[in-house]
Amino acid sequence: MTDLEPLDLLLERLRAAAEETRLRLLVLCADSELTVSDLTAILGQSQPRVSRHLKVLCDAGLLERFREGSWAFFRLSQRGLGATLARGLVERLSLQDAQIQLDLGRLHTVKQARAECAARYFDENAADWDRIRTLHVADNEVEAAVLGRLGDGPFGDILDIGTGTGRLLELLAPKAERAIGLDLSREMLALARANLDKAGLKNCSVRQGDLYALPFPAQSFDAVTLHQVLHYLEDPAGAVAEAARVLRPGGRLVIVDFAPHDLEELRDRHAHRRLGFPQSDIDTWCEAAGLEADGSQVLPGKPLTVILWSARHVGAAPIRSSAVELSR
Repeated sequence: MTDLEPLDLLLERLRAAAEETRLRLLVLCADSELTVSDLTAILGQSQPRVSRHLKVLCDAGLLERFREGSWAFFRLSQRGLGATLARGLVERLSLQDAQIQLDLGRLHTVKQARAECAARYFDENAADWDRIRTLHVADNEVEAAVLGRLGDGPFGDILDIGTGTGRLLELLAPKAERAIGLDLSREMLALARANLDKAGLKNCSVRQGDLYALPFPAQSFDAVTLHQVLHYLEDPAGAVAEAARVLRPGGRLVIVDFAPHDLEELRDRHAHRRLGFPQSDIDTWCEAAGLEADGSQVLPGKPLTVILWSARHVGAAPIRSSAVELSR
């Protein structure tokens, strides 16, 4: 049977987890992908001590470690018997435990600091955002590819998540009865509104909102786009799942982002959380969200290569936390 393992291997995994700090690490890494620095700040322990605990858990197959440039991230194992055991241990721990509550509170603080850092970046660079995108293949090539992935339309309702300056709304407006751009930054929204007004696009509007909790009911849109958004996020899989929630059956999601790269300055100077994505990651997240991936398109560039993914909703929309539609 494939779900059984030798006694000595199971005992090794259990011994690896049977320590208070390591159980705390499992809980934290089940919630988020975290660096050693993140975990050191949350646990209040030295970096060498935390690193030793992480190594034991990784060696036992309970955690996964993956590098992005000079950073290393840790998360709960995603597959195999070690992943099953790790998930089971976390599920058996009470999140009301005083120590775990303290850890999760500090984790929230870490996440909040990251979000504020990204928000500051967007606020400071709102007027330059389109220029920054010139690091990759020409915008007109990317835009033509987006239109190709979406198809001919027409579409009733389109949502552009992380709309920035509203450029995609301008591009997609002729295909839609209604196109909405969502962004968290008020400065970005102000710029997008000015651009839409200048273009005279009456069927377009922008809203402020959180992409992890979209302010729309399930099955609200015929097409959703995520253009150069995921690499800023703590939880890109969660953003894909939330985008799938608001997609109508038969609707299409188009994602544009970078292939894996090693430009560390984008992390340091421009708040990039991820240095690109393997094609398989996006496909996996789409399938987990109830979407059927229908291929990708690679646009080689210097220094950055852009990849476009598209996926179609083929059944009932996944049920996630409800949201109230914003007034039009």
